[in-house]
Amino acid sequence: MNRERTVAFHTLGCKVNQYDTQAMRERFERAGYRTVDFEQEADVYVVNTCTVTGTGDKKSMQIIRRCHRQNPLAAIVVTGCLAQRAADSLTLPGVRLVLGTQRRGEVVELLEQALAQDCALIAVESLRRAPFEHLTVHAHEGHTRATMKIQEGCDRWCTYCIIPSVRGPIRSRPLDEIREEAQSLADAGFAEVVLTGIHLTSYGRDLQDGTTLLDAIRAVHEVEGIRRIRLGSLEPVIVTPEFVAGIAALPKVCHQFHLALQSGSDTVLARMHRRYTSGAFLAACDLLSSAFDDCALTTDVMTGFPGETREEFEQTKETCRRAGFSRMHVFPYSEREGTKAAQMSGSVPRHVREERARELIALGRELEQAALAARVGKTEDVLIEELDGQGHGAGYTGGYMRVHVPGAKEGTIVRVRVTGVRGDELEGEPIDEKE
Repeated sequence: MNRERTVAFHTLGCKVNQYDTQAMRERFERAGYRTVDFEQEADVYVVNTCTVTGTGDKKSMQIIRRCHRQNPLAAIVVTGCLAQRAADSLTLPGVRLVLGTQRRGEVVELLEQALAQDCALIAVESLRRAPFEHLTVHAHEGHTRATMKIQEGCDRWCTYCIIPSVRGPIRSRPLDEIREEAQSLADAGFAEVVLTGIHLTSYGRDLQDGTTLLDAIRAVHEVEGIRRIRLGSLEPVIVTPEFVAGIAALPKVCHQFHLALQSGSDTVLARMHRRYTSGAFLAACDLLSSAFDDCALTTDVMTGFPGETREEFEQTKETCRRAGFSRMHVFPYSEREGTKAAQMSGSVPRHVREERARELIALGRELEQAALAARVGKTEDVLIEELDGQGHGAGYTGGYMRVHVPGAKEGTIVRVRVTGVRGDELEGEPIDEKE
């Protein structure tokens, strides 16, 4: 009797990578592999890499070497953005297959080909005319929220970003496939779906038939059993009166909007080749906040972009204050070889980038506490995602604020009155249906 083969996965980077990993996991399991925890010894390790920052590169390489140390006889599969960008540098000891950001659906077949030929196979192809890869996912590691990838690629070419070169052009998932996967997830018991993509705002542009992101959201909204829809990162340019009105007509859509700011200084935004000004960004925030009483705005902000002066940094801080974010992801600029920004003059010393990041993180905590305090006394619908040791539930509001709720059951959406703030989380009590 043949021993059951095992596979373990490690994912770095964004929600799109997480989705791609789950799709590969399902293909391995259909081929007879059993998934084990990454800390365990496995026959195959799959490392889904990130190359957005130098830190992502470094972590990816460390994880690959760690796999070989855990089991020198294991076959290692390296995929993702770093694999697309630097495949030849990844044929480290134990690596048998290098995939980029395509052909993940063939991962098992390609690995078995490499093993049969006893070689390190590099299966990385040009993305110039790459189609949307029809990966599908039927289950997720959690029990309540599922991620659905509906868009791939980016053509914005921000001067600091390597992603367009490793993810390729805009490709959108057909609406019928979106409906089908949403139904599959609903049948599996998922109450919330997160729609994600590399540049979600561009969904539909390549289809050239008038299809937009709103159409994709509506396709999921129509599926019975899906109770909440959350949107991934958006560009502020999508926030038009028509878009806001469209969202307002869809009660399942969560009113948390992640708008990527990057900088609140117009001169820095111009150097970044971002396609909006701080004023346009704040106008988008105002439009959303005016439309939804429970609106929660989250963002990404970068510090120390080439040439960033103290005055420009202070402009960023002021823009963040005016936007009133409920959560901020802050990170110092990291040079990426092959981007225009890496060739710009005026490099900001690393210690200055990091000090400014610390300042913004402190501001982010202040804004987050204000946003949490503003919810006290309000009623919220909370999707209970886990239970603690005492059997009390914890989950998230539509604004993606975590709430502790006594007596709640996992997988349910509970109407809750927020009673207080505990650290960076809320406390609440279930509201009797008779109230």
